[in-house]
Formats: sequence, C-alpha cells, structure tokens
Amino acid sequence: MPLSRRRFLGATLAAGAAVGLAACSSGAPPVVRRPAQRPLAIPPLALAGRDAAGRRVVELTAAPGESAFLDGPTTPTWGYGGLPFGGPTIRARRGEEVVVRVTNRLPETTTTHWHGMTLPARMDGGPHQPIAPGETWEASWRVDQPAATLWYHPHPHGATERHVHRGLAGLILVDDDVRVDLPGRYGVDDVPVVLTDRSFAPDGSFDTAHRNAVGLLGDTVLVNGTVAPYLDVRTTRVRLRVLNASPARSYRVGAGAPVTLVGTDGGLLPSPRVVPDVLLTPGERAEIVVECAPGRRTVLRSLPDELGAVNGIAIAAGGHDTLDLLELRPADRLEPSPAVPAVLSREAPLDEGAALRTRRFVLSSNRINGLAMDMGRVDEVVEAGATEIWELANRHTLPHNIHVHDARLQVLSPGERAWKDTVAVPPGRTVRLLVRVGPYADPEVPYMIHCHMLRHEDDGMMLQFLVVGPGQRPAPVIGHAHG
Repeated sequence: MPLSRRRFLGATLAAGAAVGLAACSSGAPPVVRRPAQRPLAIPPLALAGRDAAGRRVVELTAAPGESAFLDGPTTPTWGYGGLPFGGPTIRARRGEEVVVRVTNRLPETTTTHWHGMTLPARMDGGPHQPIAPGETWEASWRVDQPAATLWYHPHPHGATERHVHRGLAGLILVDDDVRVDLPGRYGVDDVPVVLTDRSFAPDGSFDTAHRNAVGLLGDTVLVNGTVAPYLDVRTTRVRLRVLNASPARSYRVGAGAPVTLVGTDGGLLPSPRVVPDVLLTPGERAEIVVECAPGRRTVLRSLPDELGAVNGIAIAAGGHDTLDLLELRPADRLEPSPAVPAVLSREAPLDEGAALRTRRFVLSSNRINGLAMDMGRVDEVVEAGATEIWELANRHTLPHNIHVHDARLQVLSPGERAWKDTVAVPPGRTVRLLVRVGPYADPEVPYMIHCHMLRHEDDGMMLQFLVVGPGQRPAPVIGHAHG
C-alpha cells in the first residue's frame, strides 16, 4: 500500500546522514559514502474529487514549509499540497477530464507547468499563466496521451531555477486502458524516484553558493526528499519511475547489473531494452525494472559521465561524480513477479516522410538562434497536429538539453525512437528530432522551447511558438506586443 500523508511527512522530516557528492569546480565537497539510513519517502497520491460534470478535481496549494533533512537546524522549503518539500503524485486516466486548481500561498508570483502533458496553451502553466500571491489558477483539460510518467513544477520567467530549487516539484502518472503486465502497485513494486541535489548552509537553509555556468549543483542527494534512503522490496522485480528534478545535475543511473528500460519521457517503449544504465539530464524520466534476489541488497547509483564536454566543464557539471542514490533491500522471501512482456506498446512511431518542414535551432551562449527570450515575441508558428523535423545544434562548450512544450518527440539520430519531450544535446553535437505538436490551436498564447538546465532557461535560453489551425494567423501575444 502507498504511504499515508502522515507517514510521508514523518519520513521526510526525520533526521538522517547526508550522502556527499564529488567535488566540482564550484567548491562542492568530495563524495562521502555512507550506508542508507532512512526509509524512502513515497509521495502520497493527490486527493481528488469529482465535480457535477464528472471531472476529476485536484486542489494544490503552493506554500512555504520547514523540512528536517539532516541533523541540526531545519530548512525553509516550498512544497505543494500540504507537503513541506515536493508535492503529491497526481494520477489520471487517458480520456478523463481533469481540473487542477493551484493556490499560491508563496510570497511571490509563481506558475505551475504540466511537463510532458498535451493540453491547450492557456492551461500549460508556463510564464504566460502567472499566479500572484493569494490567487488561485484553474487549469482544465482532457487527458489524451498514452500511459507515461510526467511531472509538474514552476515556470516563472527568470525565476524557475529558484522556485524548483526551493522544492516545488511533483509527479503526474498517466494511465490508459492498454493492459501491460508490469509491476503496478504504487509505492510497493511501482516506485517513484525523484532525484534532486542540494547543499546546506550552517543555519540549515539551502546553500546556493555552488552555482557555476552549468547551474546550481548540490553536495547532497535527495530522493523523494529523503537523504540516504533505502527501499524494502517484497517482489522479485521492482519498477522505478526515475525523474531528474535537479536544476543542473545529470545522473547516469545504474544498479551494478543490467536493468530493463521499459519507458522514457513520453511513455512505454515498443519493447523492453536491457541496458547497463540510463543517462538522465534535467527534466528527463525513465522507467526501469530492476531484478531482485532474496536478501541480496542492490545500490542504485549514478555513475560518472563526461556529458560530451571537455574535462573542466564535465567536472563543473558533476560529470565525474559517483553518487549512491537508493539502496534496495529485498526480503529473504520474495513474491514472484511476472516476466517483463516482450511487447510494451503498439503505438505507431512518427513517420519521417510525413514531416512538413525542417527547422534548425542553434544553441550557443545561453541563447537559441542568437536570441534571448522575449515574452512578447513569437519565434515560430507551427500547424496544429503537424509532424516536423527539428535540428538542434549545440555550438557551445556547455552541455544543454531542450524541452518542447505540447509536443511528443522521437530522436532520429542516434535513432533511439523512444518517446521524449526533453532531449540532451551535448557540446558540438547536432540532434535531429521528429516533432509532433498537439492538436490545440491558439493564435494568441504560445508554448515554450527551452533548455531545461534551469540557469540557462532563466538566462534567456528559451523561445516561443504558436500553434495555429487552418486559416488562422498569429496574433499579438496576450498582454504583449510583438518584438
């Protein structure tokens, strides 16, 4: 059974020892390996009701809180839904009409973006949907995409890194009617693993001194808000839904033996892949199945990766670090799990021959195509439901990754063809994508294309695109004039 809200808060606020990260150029301390000491907190499922129209209704409040991650002083944090840090997991089914009301009890304006969701631009929760202190914003849409692990987080222009770093992030699980025999008991054998990293000042507050050209890197790993966590396992297989919610750090996640990759950002793979590990840049997700043997502990660990960067930049990005993330502690007797199915999804891949056009985006100096984000400027106009080829060329020495709102992506080179919404673009590389935008036309409200290394986004590495229907012409962005 999933952990109750009381048990989640208790686990989150309990004291524990830190897991150190390797030193980087910003002065983070070296790795200190310590045994897992606390049970992994499982975010509770968000409470949901039904309105008179039968819509699923979720109430979320973003508010300040206090969290006790380590021995000593508590940490001022921000959280959603009554949690001091992080947020409850929202669960919805394909075909459902959902309403999420977000109330802002923070001391400043924020937004809440539904990362990976296909939905109208006015409901996207990007920088054009601000929520002032004391106000409530309502987003409503029909869930219309395959089963996937998505997430939600703030997206205020110029302040996203700071808001996410304070703790505002939660998972969204989309279910559909296609039966796939994978572990599926939330919190038991289907487990969220939300990865973040933080540093702490002597007074217990989050220390933001370790900020370099890549962004904020911490010296302590938090998993679902837990420091040095372990998970008691009762089944021979466990499905881990791993989210990289860090502002800047990438994780190459492995378990000391091959794992089975079953899903990426946008949903399940056509068939499972046995892989040694999975690299996740900020914002990316992966669903992996780990085989467990009775009584034999396994450590989920992040391994070094150069991230395609030269040595000094790789160090600054945390690419040389080895991090203990989560210890799996199988019981002496385990409940048998079914084998991972050979077929996971029959969803047809995107057709390169159907691409209407090719667009090119050059990433350099925290700019896209040489431009900084302008809230009043429309950079691209795309037809609703269109399939296009987008080329992302990183001409920078820094690693970047690109998230496209309201779109489902497949990588053409190196050809993995997994469903994505956030894609790594290493220095000196060009990544070609097949992009299908959603069906919702709006000539006035744009979606975003941006780097999900949040310092880069806040520095202006973001463009806007409008989605228009047949015969529609772009209009001035609501509240702004074209630049």
